[in-house]
Amino acid sequence: MGKVIAFIPVRGGSKSIPLKNIKSFCGKPLVYWNIAALEATTAVDEIVVATDSEEIVAAILPFDFKKVTIYRRSAENASDTASTESVMLEYLNQRDLPGEDLFMLVQATSPLTTSQHFSEAINLFQSANYVSLLTCVRIKRFFWKQDGTPKNYDVFRRPRRQEFEGELMENGAFYISTVAAIQQSRNRISGNIVVYEMPEYTAVEIDEEDDWQIAENLMRKYSPIANALPDIRLFLTDVDGVLTDAGMYYSENGDELKKFNTHDGMAFRLLKEAGIKTGIITSEDTKMVARRAKKLQADFLYQGKRNGGKLAAAKEICEQLGISLQQVAYVGDDINCLELLKEVGLPACPANAVDEIKKISGIRQLIKRGGDGAVREFVNFILQHKSR
Repeated sequence: MGKVIAFIPVRGGSKSIPLKNIKSFCGKPLVYWNIAALEATTAVDEIVVATDSEEIVAAILPFDFKKVTIYRRSAENASDTASTESVMLEYLNQRDLPGEDLFMLVQATSPLTTSQHFSEAINLFQSANYVSLLTCVRIKRFFWKQDGTPKNYDVFRRPRRQEFEGELMENGAFYISTVAAIQQSRNRISGNIVVYEMPEYTAVEIDEEDDWQIAENLMRKYSPIANALPDIRLFLTDVDGVLTDAGMYYSENGDELKKFNTHDGMAFRLLKEAGIKTGIITSEDTKMVARRAKKLQADFLYQGKRNGGKLAAAKEICEQLGISLQQVAYVGDDINCLELLKEVGLPACPANAVDEIKKISGIRQLIKRGGDGAVREFVNFILQHKSR
């Protein structure tokens, strides 16, 4: 048997969810989860990410995966109407791989697939004279035809769920075939096909926003890796648009005012009790922010820091504490937070953050808006995971 090549097609032009394949899913880009599982699968020799998007490439490369190579697919085979088979065949025609090599098509929209699933499926495929393998889940539901007759059970002998065999449904997680079979049939599966059955919860595929929420909940339930966070030692935050609502308020005398949220204030206290240092890094330089930082008992305050200055300030704090940026959680909302958010171990942004920030690889998008408890939401998340 030849090499095992995993092939993940991810284009940048998703219509239902823009840049879906690198949108943050459980704190990492969606495509990360399949790549990480394949990287941990001993039988897989190479992981090919086929994309037309430099943004997707930029989101993947910082993770420094050892088995990953990037294949830049043609624009023609990255269009809305192009089939998955078209990009598979484009790649195979360029590579000229041996016919006996195994080619595994992996769908990034099925992030619940684990290295155990990949390993078991490869072993099953290699155990007999199979030409192709596809993944399915067993659905124990009663199906009907349009004419009002049942498809898979007797209405007068309704089986109990535990006694019902159910039906196998293709879940689209991944497919295995030989290079020769794909080139001959021009299809992902052909010939003598074997089914690898996966758990029912892996039936979810991410195509719409509702799927996303369901899949994240399932991921957190079934994947310990998804719940793992860096060892956070320092919490940093911006001010305007994060601790405040980004509004500018003026009194009759022309005094500038800011509205802070008391729930965020409690968040700083909870961090202190958990032994996590806190700091504020902001582009503004005002006495009111200094007073707020004092009331919050923040360990660090850096004002007047713009763009790269925020990253430099965070590095200075890390050096003082003897920690790395990977041990820092930071929440910011605008482009002057961009550099720092890209470097910390746990980045987050409030719901009202600008689009450039929301597109950062692996960023956690909070439900709350700035000034409306976004910091408290983020801190609760950190402390809940720290206590596990």
